[in-house]
Amino acid sequence: MADEAPVVVVGLGNPGPQYAGNRHNIGFLVADELAARVGGRFKAHKAGADVVEGRLDGHRVVLVKPRSFMNVSGGPVAGAAKFFKAPPERVVVVHDELDLPFGSLRLKLGGGDNGHNGLRSITKSLGTKDYHRVRFGIGRPPGRMDPADYVLRDFATAERKDLAFEIDRCADAVVALVGQGLEAAQNTFHAG
Repeated sequence: MADEAPVVVVGLGNPGPQYAGNRHNIGFLVADELAARVGGRFKAHKAGADVVEGRLDGHRVVLVKPRSFMNVSGGPVAGAAKFFKAPPERVVVVHDELDLPFGSLRLKLGGGDNGHNGLRSITKSLGTKDYHRVRFGIGRPPGRMDPADYVLRDFATAERKDLAFEIDRCADAVVALVGQGLEAAQNTFHAG
């Protein structure tokens, strides 16, 4: 269908150079990789986000990086979805996940926010939990470190060694989700 709504792919993170390498910004890093793949540059959009329009695996996509802090990213996400006429089931959110080991990927439709304030904000703004999530494992904080401090720290040296590969793999998972659907993408990327 020529007039079918695009898939809105949201990378979650916090704006500003001081957050660029944080674990919490994995969504931004994956969105940047996807933008490179579609050959586009992020541009400011009235929804309160930076966006790139393009095609992944032949499907129309809009890549979105909210310009708000993650905890209030729902407004820009809902604004972009509304502007591009994408229903919630055509929204894909890429985010960090404490409950998965570093580099593990899990894809799903719907579910709770598991204490993730970015997801909580998006669910509230979209008015539903029924949007796709690509969860990128960042592992649990060491010792008694507060998870809030952990997610705002840069990836460890050992993790950075594999980070480019894991970002690329996560981008591949998004492409598979957009092009082949949830079940096929899960079958491919949940094995690792």
